[in-house]
Amino acid sequence: MPKADIHPTWYPDAKVICNGEVVMTTGSTSPEIHVDVWSGNHPFYTGTQKILDTEGRVDRFMRKYGMGSSGGDAAKAEPKAEDAAKA
Repeated sequence: MPKADIHPTWYPDAKVICNGEVVMTTGSTSPEIHVDVWSGNHPFYTGTQKILDTEGRVDRFMRKYGMGSSGGDAAKAEPKAEDAAKA
């Protein structure tokens, strides 16, 4: 026979809360679940992308390989300006 009173209380309508809003209900052993990210605000599901650019690394990469908004001309012009300054 199974032991009595060893299982946690089951809440079939537990509320999942994100940013103060109830976003869904599910079954859980907690009556409320607080989350920071869920499918409604995650960039993968919403289609928005946020790139964290530290020290301009993304811009430098884009310029180096000619993928920037100014095209490959800006990447080619920079070394010439440096050479002129050295001379």
